Amino acid sequence: MATTRMLHAAAAVCAVAVALCAGGIGASPAGCRKHVKKITDYGAVGDGTTTNTAAFAKAVAELSRCADDGGAALVVPAGKWLTGPFNLTSHFTLFLDHGAEILASQNMEDWPLIAPLPSYGRGRDEPGPRYSNFIAGSNLTDVIITGNNGTINGQGQVWWDKYHAKELTYTRGYLLELLYSDNIIVSNVTFVDSPSWNLHPTYCTNVTISGVTILAPVHSPNTDGIDPDSSSHVKIEDCYIVSGDDCIAVKSGWDQYGIKFNMPSQHIVIRRLTCISPTSAMIALGSEMSGGIQDVRAEDNVAINTESAVRIKSGVGRGGFVKDVFVRGLSLHTMKWVFWMTGNYGQHPDNSSDPRALPEVTGINYSDVFAENVTMAGRMEGIPNDPYTGICISNVTAQLAPDAKKLQWNCTDVKGVTSDVSPKPCPELRAAGKPCAFPEEELVIGPPELPKCTY
Repeated sequence: MATTRMLHAAAAVCAVAVALCAGGIGASPAGCRKHVKKITDYGAVGDGTTTNTAAFAKAVAELSRCADDGGAALVVPAGKWLTGPFNLTSHFTLFLDHGAEILASQNMEDWPLIAPLPSYGRGRDEPGPRYSNFIAGSNLTDVIITGNNGTINGQGQVWWDKYHAKELTYTRGYLLELLYSDNIIVSNVTFVDSPSWNLHPTYCTNVTISGVTILAPVHSPNTDGIDPDSSSHVKIEDCYIVSGDDCIAVKSGWDQYGIKFNMPSQHIVIRRLTCISPTSAMIALGSEMSGGIQDVRAEDNVAINTESAVRIKSGVGRGGFVKDVFVRGLSLHTMKWVFWMTGNYGQHPDNSSDPRALPEVTGINYSDVFAENVTMAGRMEGIPNDPYTGICISNVTAQLAPDAKKLQWNCTDVKGVTSDVSPKPCPELRAAGKPCAFPEEELVIGPPELPKCTY
């Protein structure tokens, strides 16, 4: 009887929502929601100054009761909606209409402290706990963040200033972090000025990030675009990122904590990305890669005024592995390095990193690369007594900048083969090879089409 009453109560709450869903995506588990409410239904005011934290919390709590009755969508209409951090729920869509902007509170008291990630052991900036993330959730399934290109604005300048002034005791929060969740879609939304990393799916599976724009000043600290972390089956496509750090950074935990947690990032597709990041990489693998990274497929990506293309970052104490990486079809314009591997990356969580924890880096494939206005073709640095092996580079043309380095390749502790590469590669990579591999079978990640829903 109690269960029956609870079901009736949930149905009563859901019944007040008006279903405005149109279209659909067939058999996809993530589609249009049966129940729809606006944030204004919970007393929110979109004037850019009224704090709406309680309204967002109440909306998500109420709509979570619709999860087993067709799910729910929360619509944020045009306006500026100031709020502190809030959580999402399962079988839920956060829909930002055209002209909608969710503004993160700049009052640090609105950002409670939370535990560090177990695969990091401490906050990334500082020891101990960390500030909460702006939009968050854990153990969720079937979550969509989408809309008509509305904006989520982290208003990060106050955080960047305090970070530079060394006034922060704890690690900055991220703009979006989902933990232990599956069937996630983020599409047609703009993320602006995150306090630190922007999108951080962690311990997640089946994540689709499509048609997303991420913007931050190019000198803002650690404003990574998208960081899949110990996550599997992640698809990133058709995104545009301007960043003060790596546009994409695939991670899997930090030194001994990541080794112990032992959850790799794997089966990751990155395609049709456009990146601008003058001081960092278009795609980085690491540096926190202690749980391992494997089966990463990057193709048809563009970088403009970016430090490097696909960079591997590791070092003694990291352990783990980076293997089976397939890159093809890069178009690069104004680059410091086309190819960069780093085996001496520092930044350890504490003083207990194991110097015997050496990473395995092997099976790295690059093909069909065109680059112009290049300072240096390759800086390839493995680890003494732990060389990076199985490197393949084929069909590459790097046109040099007027002030290009005289030495175009600098290679240590790496082994591999090349074919049809200009400028002529270093001796360590000069063995003749065939065109580099790229998997023929496509990874199936997420629904075949994005949900076509109008609320």
